[in-house]
Amino acid sequence: MRPDSVRRTLRFGACAGTLAGLLTVGLALPAAADEPETDQLWINSPYEQSLPLGTDGGEPPARTLDLGMYHDNSNFTVTDGKLTVDVSGLAGVAEVTWPDNCAPSGTTAVCVMPDVPVVGEVENRQIHLKVRAADGAVAGAQGRITYEATATGGPDGVLVAESSATTLTAASGPDLSIRDEAPVGETEPGTTETIPFALSNKGNEAANGFTLTMYASYGLDFVSTYPECEYTDAVPVAHATCTFDEVLAPGESFELPEPLKVAIAEHAFNERLDLSVEPGGGATDLWNDDNYVALQIGAANTADFAVRGAAVSGAVGDTVRARIAFRNKGPAWVGNLGSGEPVATVDLRVPQGTTVTGVPSGCYPRTLDGGHYPGSTGAPRYVCDLPYWVSESAEIAYAFRLRVDTVVPGASGAITVRPARGDGFPFDPDGSNNSASLVVN
Repeated sequence: MRPDSVRRTLRFGACAGTLAGLLTVGLALPAAADEPETDQLWINSPYEQSLPLGTDGGEPPARTLDLGMYHDNSNFTVTDGKLTVDVSGLAGVAEVTWPDNCAPSGTTAVCVMPDVPVVGEVENRQIHLKVRAADGAVAGAQGRITYEATATGGPDGVLVAESSATTLTAASGPDLSIRDEAPVGETEPGTTETIPFALSNKGNEAANGFTLTMYASYGLDFVSTYPECEYTDAVPVAHATCTFDEVLAPGESFELPEPLKVAIAEHAFNERLDLSVEPGGGATDLWNDDNYVALQIGAANTADFAVRGAAVSGAVGDTVRARIAFRNKGPAWVGNLGSGEPVATVDLRVPQGTTVTGVPSGCYPRTLDGGHYPGSTGAPRYVCDLPYWVSESAEIAYAFRLRVDTVVPGASGAITVRPARGDGFPFDPDGSNNSASLVVN
């Protein structure tokens, strides 16, 4: 796979020290089959942004304000998104240049998004406004852009988003920008890749030093090391914090002392390398949209997901312990570092003649058709969510307690590992071990 540069994906650095906050997205249970489905349309826009004034009285530089829409429920197709943008609140503060997918009329415009993506998809900002500080604007002047949106789809046929707004502030200061590089090339496990990195100051004041933070997913290792960096080797995301003293005047650029190289591990699969910068000395960056880049780096690899069943015996009235398990037989690890969703779900159909009296953590009761089941024990089916990542040799066991109500010789319950969403595992070369049985007596 080809590594792609994606600026606006979810960032590893959104949480201090861990990914816990970032990766709670998508961990909720799916709606039960007997509950009505809902959907919600959302506007994707920054809450606030600063606009640099001109340098030495020159024309202020333009910046791109990225906007979009998304919705919640992947069971619905949502189209014909219309974002109404009102810039009447920018008078004397900022000027806007409309893109081709926006139709302006006075101080408003209707911008179209033919296909509205589901939350968690990377590309959900397809409307790009050019904005710059107005001539004569002074530092601290503020203006407001407001948004309203509708789309076709959802359970009622029409979705309406809650209104939102972006506050723009004319300001003076540094504006660090990481250059958005072209894709690096094909990757293979066991190889080394060079990651282009270039930094510039697009603001109207010097940056007195800066901090570079790098996050590398489990299948990547830092080959290049710099004395300005402190490295923390953690799983599934290692990181480095680098402090540079270089002063970057407006218009100046910076490159690392030697090329940034990462090793593609033998267990690599869908990897990420996140780079972000911020100015030193307590300065605030004027425009943070271009302060980070997330490189999606794919390695040609596979992961063999498998489940292990069990065979137990007991007389009527006995309670037996049945231990089933999931295993990743590798060679690749698998992780949903962006969405935080489980990498898979282990599905158990309870054997005939038994009742579940003890349920392991992370497993939830269901009716046979996947609907809501009241209470935690006694259900005919259970689904167990795996973590958001599993190593190349992960094994996760689930111990159920079963009461034997009736001796049914050879009673068997199916065990299946399946995706949390969709069907099948494209990376799994052997689907024969995705199923097993829990046999009683």
